[in-house]
Amino acid sequence: MMNHPPDRARDALLLCCDSLNTDALLILRRGDSLLQYGDMRQRFLCHSMRKSFLSALFGIQAGRGGVDLSLTLTALDINDIDALSDIERSATLYDLLTARSGIYHPANYETPWMTRIKPPRHSQPPGALWSYNNWDFNALGSVYRQLTGLDIHQAFFDQIAQPLGMADFRKEDGWMEPGTYSRHPAYPFRLSTRDLGRFGQLFLQQGNWRGRQIIPAAWVRQSLMPYSHAGDRGAYGYMWWLARNGVALPGCELPGGSYFAYGAGGHYCLVLPALDAVVVHRVNTDIPGREVNRFQFGRVINLALAFLASTSGEQA
Repeated sequence: MMNHPPDRARDALLLCCDSLNTDALLILRRGDSLLQYGDMRQRFLCHSMRKSFLSALFGIQAGRGGVDLSLTLTALDINDIDALSDIERSATLYDLLTARSGIYHPANYETPWMTRIKPPRHSQPPGALWSYNNWDFNALGSVYRQLTGLDIHQAFFDQIAQPLGMADFRKEDGWMEPGTYSRHPAYPFRLSTRDLGRFGQLFLQQGNWRGRQIIPAAWVRQSLMPYSHAGDRGAYGYMWWLARNGVALPGCELPGGSYFAYGAGGHYCLVLPALDAVVVHRVNTDIPGREVNRFQFGRVINLALAFLASTSGEQA
């Protein structure tokens, strides 16, 4: 007996995962699991997906009236090992959220790619240039703790993991990562694939979970506006990557309105509002050298889109 088209599309996607270093893949549609590959419960390191988590926490705080995006680093008394200039300290919280601070001070927890693309220090004023810059993201962690008096990972547990019913996240799955380059530590997370799927679903639902508005819908919309052109990587919002006219992944055309949290090595939480779907892809990057690069992930997503198209009549 010949497979039905959905079976062939599923098989092609699973074979692709088998051929790569994919350790887990989850596809949700309308909040229900459509496909699972690998261990949904293993807590993988999230790498830079942490930034989208912090953006969500800022959104919750904004809904409580505790975030003024016009605040400058001077007003916040934020500085660093190699003292920031007056121009650098004129950068606003908004500039940091959009990765446009113009502060190219050395940062902790950077990948080699981040270091390569960083412009020379003092070459740009705040707001003038988008640069994917861990100094901005780490300093935002310091700002969040200062403004709220809260621990980032405890806040995520209390304000996001618990309300969403995340099954695997524990407070000890997040920690602060100091370094020698800067006063501002990174804030890594470990999260399971199924828990990360719930985080993506929360954004797909405009911050609402079972009738409760966890993150203000306005913040979700503002987070996903294309403030900066990111070349062949699409566009950038408030610590989220966005498809720009389909552009985000090599060899892949994403549906309009798509966006994702991304972590080095092949960690993605891709939200596809046009298809009412979430795709989560994980790699066990605790194993040295193990990764799925963005070209390979583009292949995975092409097959995932074909699979979603083949099953479009299901769950109707």
